[in-house]
Amino acid sequence: MLIHRTLTIAPGSDALRPFTVFRGASRYPTSTMPDPPASQSTRRRDRFDPAGLSIWMVGIGGCGMSGLARMLAARGAEVTGSDSTSSEVTDALDADGIPVRFDQSAGLVPDRCDLVIASAAIGANHPELACARRRTIPILTYAQALGRCMEGRTGVAIAGTHGKSTTTAMLGVILARCGLDPSVIVGATCGQLSAGGRAPVGHAGFRLGSDVIPSGALAGRPGLLIAEACEYNRSFHNLRPMIAAIGAIEADHLDVYDSIDALVEAFAGFARLIRPADEGGTLLIAHDGAHRRQVCAGLECRVETIGFSPAADWVVRFDPVGRRVRLERDGALVAAWINPMLGEHNAINAATAVALACLLGAEPPGAAAAIEGFGGVDRRMQLLGERYLGDGPGTQPVRVYDDYGHHPTEIEATLRALRDAEQPEQRGGRLICVFQPHQHSRTRHLLEEFANSFSLADIVIVPHIYFVRDSEAERQRVSAGDLVDRLRQRGATAMHVYPFEAIVEQLEILCRPGDLLVVMGAGPVWQVARSFLARGSHAQAGSGVLS
Repeated sequence: MLIHRTLTIAPGSDALRPFTVFRGASRYPTSTMPDPPASQSTRRRDRFDPAGLSIWMVGIGGCGMSGLARMLAARGAEVTGSDSTSSEVTDALDADGIPVRFDQSAGLVPDRCDLVIASAAIGANHPELACARRRTIPILTYAQALGRCMEGRTGVAIAGTHGKSTTTAMLGVILARCGLDPSVIVGATCGQLSAGGRAPVGHAGFRLGSDVIPSGALAGRPGLLIAEACEYNRSFHNLRPMIAAIGAIEADHLDVYDSIDALVEAFAGFARLIRPADEGGTLLIAHDGAHRRQVCAGLECRVETIGFSPAADWVVRFDPVGRRVRLERDGALVAAWINPMLGEHNAINAATAVALACLLGAEPPGAAAAIEGFGGVDRRMQLLGERYLGDGPGTQPVRVYDDYGHHPTEIEATLRALRDAEQPEQRGGRLICVFQPHQHSRTRHLLEEFANSFSLADIVIVPHIYFVRDSEAERQRVSAGDLVDRLRQRGATAMHVYPFEAIVEQLEILCRPGDLLVVMGAGPVWQVARSFLARGSHAQAGSGVLS
């Protein structure tokens, strides 16, 4: 049995007000955030202050790194960096006074450099890191630097095996619309985040907010910093959140973790980093699927659960036909909305974001309105457009989606949501999936789970496995052909096709009017969907969210 820690507050103290739902329309939940102790009102001597530092960032063009670069620059640092290739993100950084260099092979770090920050994608033997070590320049990983930036802020971290990027972006959009002006760093592109924030619209997943919360129940307290908490290589152990969420925890990153037990313990270690309840620390954890008894054992923070179960503290009710979501607490309605994104999993993502927003002082009606207007995240069940293969009367187009899913559970949830919503068979079509496995180690460890996750697809096309982070020995232990063999053994129509150009050519032959095409994977397989659309004279861009 999970025991929630109960606070004892001194008489007359306003340190923590419990979350209460009022049934009347004029009163709404109050925040669980306490007033900062007097000892925190002054700057701690060991707090990270980037002002005046010259910082070199290796791999600066990534979503998280580029957002961190902007945040550090806004806080007074002189920021420069390098990346392997130019992009819209690096162009935008350069235009905003953050120069980027693209020759990394020489291993050159500027003469004046106080700190080097390296992306998680940068290997320990990278020439620029070797140069920094020779010169005894301090080096931080991206996660370490992000954790230091949470010092002196009201930190909010979103963890879990699935849905981190979507939930983080949703929460950022809600808080921005509700006037809480958060800073947000998310590992995906969400144009709404930068709209209204001090960052270029449409570039990466970043929003620069206020140093102090400007309005609402928490007005005057340290500014909000919302970030994903990634479990890979235990990087989330570097964060120090005030509020955190943990969604479902499933076997993944088994190149780092020996077992699911080791992964669960890593999440438990993350949860122990949340501030104590008497300082406002709160964990919102999935009622089911998050191993919450193990994760929550001995925590000093307040613990609340969320899920479809009536036993959860925050109960989510979802009607998949109308995409209607109701969020309830203590038997009373907190908020209701029509979800802009498909699927039960996105209903939970949205409900988690709304619940967190309420805990942070947002008004529930405003939170519900904000989530209804959420425009989506790139590569998260994103409708790219339609392509007509014929021009006869009543000809149905091929509808094309792009999705980042690269874990068996994500794949199954996405395919189910798309089939239920699009019903391609009603238009005389099929569900065709192009899936690029991500990492050889993940593919090998979860091979049977991957094979089972495509049961809702009519045709599956598999290119080569995206080779990243694994050793060459691991690369030789499994192939895309192994996955195709497993799929065919289960009666699926599956084929291994490579390179991407050949997949597009194969789609030209396979696709027929009314088909639904979804391209999935965390690697560069997104190019297939865009190339297929570009070949059509009647291609048209999609909004990314169903109306």
